[in-house]
Amino acid sequence: MKSVSPRSCARGFAVGVLLAACVVDVLFSGSDGTSVLPTASPVWPTLGVLLVGLAAVLWPEGRRPDRLTPQVRTAVPALVSALYSVGSLVTLRTNVFGPGEVVILLCLLFIAVRQCPPRAAWWCGALDVVALLLLPVRLLGPLDPGVLGFMVAALVLIALFAGLAVYLRTMDYRRTLAVSETRRAERVAIAADLHDFVAHHVTGILVQTQMARMMARTQPQDIDPVLAGIERAATEALASMRRTVGVLRDTGEDADRRPVGDLAGIADLTDGFASPVQRVTLHRDPAVSDDLPHEVQTSAFRVVQEALTNIRRHAADAAHVEVLLRDDAGRLVVSVADDGRGGTQLPAAAHGGGFGLVGLKERVTALGGELHAGPRGGVGWEVRAVIPAGKR
Repeated sequence: MKSVSPRSCARGFAVGVLLAACVVDVLFSGSDGTSVLPTASPVWPTLGVLLVGLAAVLWPEGRRPDRLTPQVRTAVPALVSALYSVGSLVTLRTNVFGPGEVVILLCLLFIAVRQCPPRAAWWCGALDVVALLLLPVRLLGPLDPGVLGFMVAALVLIALFAGLAVYLRTMDYRRTLAVSETRRAERVAIAADLHDFVAHHVTGILVQTQMARMMARTQPQDIDPVLAGIERAATEALASMRRTVGVLRDTGEDADRRPVGDLAGIADLTDGFASPVQRVTLHRDPAVSDDLPHEVQTSAFRVVQEALTNIRRHAADAAHVEVLLRDDAGRLVVSVADDGRGGTQLPAAAHGGGFGLVGLKERVTALGGELHAGPRGGVGWEVRAVIPAGKR
C-alpha cells in the first residue's frame, strides 16, 4: 500500500477548503439567473471569476504552460475581479462575494510576493491588494461603513500573507546564496589542490630537464634515469588533473578522485624528489599513527609538498633535505629542512607568487595548528607545522 506524505495530505486539505469556500460563493448567486439567497446576484459572473482564480492557483506545476508565468497567474485573475467590482459601481447593481474569492486573492498575493521577479512582484501584489479591497463595494457600495471594517480585516490578512511570503522568499534567497558560496568554496579548494599538485610536478620536470641538458653534454650515458623521472612527474601531473576533472563532473564513480594526500603519500613525495645531487631523508616517529583524521594527514602532506616545491624553486643548490614527522603530546609535528643557500637556476617566472605558504598557513590554522617558515640556525631554510592530531 502506497503511503501518503504529510505534505500531500496538507495540500489536499487546503485544496478542499478552497473548493468548499468557492461553493459558498456560488450559493450566494442563483444558478439560472434567480437568487438562491436574498440579495444575491446571477451566478455566471461570479462563477467566471472563481474559475479564472482557481485555474491560476491550482494548475499543476508540471502541466503548466510556459506562458503561464507567475506574473500572468497573479495579475489576470486580480484584474478580472477588480473589473467585476468596478462594473458593480458603474451599473449600480448589487453583486455579492464570498470567502472563496477572498482566499483566492490572498493566495495570488502570496504567489506574487514569493515567486514573481522583484519588480513584477510589486505591481502584481498591488493589483491583488486592490482587487481584494474592492470586493465589498459590490455589495455595500463605496460609502457604506461596513466597507471600512472589511478593509481593516483585509489589511490584516494581507499583512500576514505578504509577510509570510517575504519570509519564505528571504529564506529561499539565503539558501541559494549558501549553496552558491559552498560550491564556490569547493571549486576554490579543488583549484588550490590542482595548483599544488601540478606546480610540484611541473617544477620537478623543469629541474630535471635542466639537469638532463647538462648531463647530455657531460654524462650522456647517465641521462636515462633523469628522463625516466621527467616521464614519471609528467604522468603524475596528468593523473592529478584527471582526478580533479572527475571531481568537477561530480559522478558517484569519481567521488574519491580528489587529488588528496596522506601520510603514506609523503614517502612517495620524498622518493620522487630525490635526485643524484640532492639527498632526501624521511624520519617518521613510530608514534605517528596512520589512523589520524583525514584532514590532518592531508595538511601534513601539503606542508611537505609545498616545502619541497619551494626548495626546487629557491634552493636548488641544497644537497640534503630532511623531512620529519613526529608526535608531540597529541600534536603532529611536520618539519622540512634543507641546507641550501638560496641558489637557483630556475627562470624568474617559475619562482611562484608566494601564495603557496599563505594558503598553507590558512589550512593549518583552520585546524588549530601553527605554521612557521624561516631560516635555520645555521644554513638553509625550514618549514615547520604543528597540527592538533585528534584521533578518530
